Amino acid sequence: MTESSLSSPRRDAQFGHLSGPIPATDSRAAGQQILLVEAEAPTRRLLHTLFRSSGYQVALAASGDEALEQAARVTPDAVVLDLKLPDVNGLWLCRELREWSTVPIIVLSDDAEEQITVEALDLGADDYVTKPFGNDELLARIRAALRRARREPGQPVLECGELRVDQSARRVMVNDRQVHLTPTEYEILCYLMMHAGRVVTYPTLLRAIWGESYADATASLRVFVAQLRRKIEPEPDHPIYVLTEPRIGYRFRKRQPIPPLMPKSR
Repeated sequence: MTESSLSSPRRDAQFGHLSGPIPATDSRAAGQQILLVEAEAPTRRLLHTLFRSSGYQVALAASGDEALEQAARVTPDAVVLDLKLPDVNGLWLCRELREWSTVPIIVLSDDAEEQITVEALDLGADDYVTKPFGNDELLARIRAALRRARREPGQPVLECGELRVDQSARRVMVNDRQVHLTPTEYEILCYLMMHAGRVVTYPTLLRAIWGESYADATASLRVFVAQLRRKIEPEPDHPIYVLTEPRIGYRFRKRQPIPPLMPKSR
């Protein structure tokens, strides 16, 4: 599938998805391929131009079926997915891709789709960008997702109570049961565990995971931490591993045995 390119992806009056000039080609993007799944042709053309001008190779899909075909054919390094597709639910596509691929998935969502965005993260999406978004924001999210996917795992095994993280295998176990985390959730967990007992401020954690330009993206961080807690905490609303320091950040419990939860009174 091919698209004609536009010369300037300024904010479109109708679609309002992009803003800012086309960035110069990024040498870090050389040889990397993005699968863009977008049903709206004008937005697809704008994003295609943006990605190509930034140095990425781009495969295009306008539907869920076409996205699966392209993903199998070109083996992309990242997928940028608009959840609104004509033939299937974007959440279904997230789940299908995760059945056989660990490719980073970045979801494009509307403000009104917060619950759907959370479901997409639950199903394996790595990050999300809310419309309208700027060129630099979207490209930075893509670079961060690609960087996390390339990052070499460390060797130590991190343990706390019933939680165990084998960094060599990138495997997370809770009560001897494997827990499947997205790459972003995994990076957050490892960073907090490696700094167990210390308060990690929101800006520090954001810079460590996403980079310098995301030091103020606290709302996004809270979404990912909430998703992480749902997967590793016995009671997500009363966490025993990832503790909140109000208005400051998070603190991972020190490495020491955690007593079992007392049974709830009837």
